[in-house]
Amino acid sequence: MAQARNTPTTRPSSDSLAASPRRLRPALAHATRLARQKAFTLIELMVVLVIIGVLAALIVPNVLDRADDARATAAKTDISNLVQALKLYKLDNQRFPTADQGLQALVAKPASGPVPGNWKPYLDKLPNDPWGRPYLYLNPGVKGEIDVLSFGADGVTGGEGKNADIGSWQ
Repeated sequence: MAQARNTPTTRPSSDSLAASPRRLRPALAHATRLARQKAFTLIELMVVLVIIGVLAALIVPNVLDRADDARATAAKTDISNLVQALKLYKLDNQRFPTADQGLQALVAKPASGPVPGNWKPYLDKLPNDPWGRPYLYLNPGVKGEIDVLSFGADGVTGGEGKNADIGSWQ
């Protein structure tokens, strides 16, 4: 006769079913402990969110101030490039463009007098200041022979901080 084996087709005896819950208890207890150890509580999550909020409150204002500094630096660089182009214009034509000709004389040959004899294109295009307004050109200048300037963030003469005027004399 064949012996009954524990195969998928045979059913376990009632003795083995009664012993199963006892064998599973330690495994379930261990799984429950692991689940409790891996999960975050609401308080832990709230503490992390508060810490992130405090850090953001300290860092964000510093980052926003950097944007204003970057705009001022970009304006200074643009003004320096415009002044260099104006100096090249003067080398070729023995004079700076007139106030009426303005900075446009660096991009297109002036039609109004005095018409430069050795004009070349000195810039591909005229930049606007970082706040979207054209740079101002004064000939004769207030602070030097010529002045190239931007009125800053507020677009009005004078001011402090991000609203300060930025010019070729700086």
